[in-house]
Amino acid sequence: MQKVMAQAAVSFNQGYDAGYDDALLKTMQTAQTVQTVPIEVPNRSFDKDYKNGVYDGGEGIVDSILPDLDILPDISVRQIIEAGIEHMRSRSHRVLGAPEVTGQIMNALNTKSPLSVIRLGDGELLTLAQDVVLNREQVRKEGHFLKYAGVQLPDLAARDQLVQAIGSADIVGIPKLRLPNFQPLAFSVFKAHGIDYRQLRLTLSTINYSIYMDGLLRGILANRRVLVVGNSAPQLSQVLSLSGIRVTGAVAPVEGMHDITRVMGEIAARDFDIALVGAGIPAVVIVQRIATELGKVAVDFGHLADSFVNGDSVL
Repeated sequence: MQKVMAQAAVSFNQGYDAGYDDALLKTMQTAQTVQTVPIEVPNRSFDKDYKNGVYDGGEGIVDSILPDLDILPDISVRQIIEAGIEHMRSRSHRVLGAPEVTGQIMNALNTKSPLSVIRLGDGELLTLAQDVVLNREQVRKEGHFLKYAGVQLPDLAARDQLVQAIGSADIVGIPKLRLPNFQPLAFSVFKAHGIDYRQLRLTLSTINYSIYMDGLLRGILANRRVLVVGNSAPQLSQVLSLSGIRVTGAVAPVEGMHDITRVMGEIAARDFDIALVGAGIPAVVIVQRIATELGKVAVDFGHLADSFVNGDSVL
C-alpha cells in the first residue's frame, strides 16, 4: 500500500482533481501485476539535475551529518534510514486502518449513533494554512486549484470552518505522503491552530479507497438507507441503486463553501442512515455537521464517487 501511495505521489500533488484518484485506484487494483518500465531520460541536463536531486535528498544529507573523517562503506541510504526509523519507533503514531474504521462505522450504524469520517488532502491543508503557516501569496501559488475544490482565496472563514470541523469530527484522515503540502503541512497546521493530533482518531486520507479495495464498502451500505451528496450524486445514486443499494436521496449540486448552509438544509429534509459526501473541500464541513447536527453517520467519499460513475469501480 505504501509503495502504491509513493507511485501516485506525482499525480496526487496536482491537487483536487479526479485524475489522481482514478490513477490511484487503478494502480491499487493492478499493483500485483504492474511491471516497472524503464524511464528514458530526455537529455543530459535533466539527467544531471535528477541525479543531483537524488543526492541532495539522500546521500547529501548523510554526508552533511557524518564527521569529516568518518565514512559508512557498504551501507546504503535505505539501510541508514531503516536503522533511523527503528530507533525512532517509540515516537511513531499508528493510525486506524480500513477494518478499524469500518468497524466503527458499522457500530455507529447498528447503534444509531452519529459518526463522521473526514479526509484532509492538500486542498484542505492549504486552506487551513492561510495566514498561519503560509502567507496568502504562497497559498495562492500552491493552491491554484482551490477554486475548483470549493474555496475562493483568500477565505479565512473557510479556514476557520475547517478548524472547527476537525475538532468536532470523529475520525480524521491525513496524508501518508511526506510531500511538502501533505503530511508535513498537516501537522504544521494542527500546531498553528492548537489542534493536538494525539487527541484525534486519525486514519489515512485515502481511507475511502482502502475500505473499497478491502471489499468492505458493500457491507457498510447493505440494508441501509443511503444518501449521496455532491455534484455527481444523481449519477452515483443510479449506479448504487443498480448494485442493490437502497438510495433514499441525492443532494446536488454543492457550489463551494458558501453553499454549505443551503446544502445542509436539503440534507436535513432527507431520511437516511448514512451519507456519502463527495463535494471537494466543503465535504469536510458537511460530513462533520451531518454527524453533529443530525446524529447520522457520514463519510467523506471524495472522487471515489466519480470512479463508480465512470465505471472504473464496481460495488
